Amino acid sequence: MKMKNIYFNTTNFYLASFIFAKGVELLNIDRITDRRRAIFVFADSSRAEELAHDFNYSKEDDEEVLVDSRKLIQSIKSLKEKLYQNN
Repeated sequence: MKMKNIYFNTTNFYLASFIFAKGVELLNIDRITDRRRAIFVFADSSRAEELAHDFNYSKEDDEEVLVDSRKLIQSIKSLKEKLYQNN
């Protein structure tokens, strides 16, 4: 029986910001594996995978990729703070 991955990981900062702005819980920022690159670890891998697909392949004005600009900016700021805290 194949176990379902319960986490979603990405090294793409803007994808992570988008997923975070869409409300998926950030569990960790892993810098242990590679000190020069951060891995953003999210809960709810199926939702995060859907959002990643939409982020990468949806049309520009698709409703799934639209985010309130204030939410996105707050998400970017928050992830940067967390990233530099772990430095």
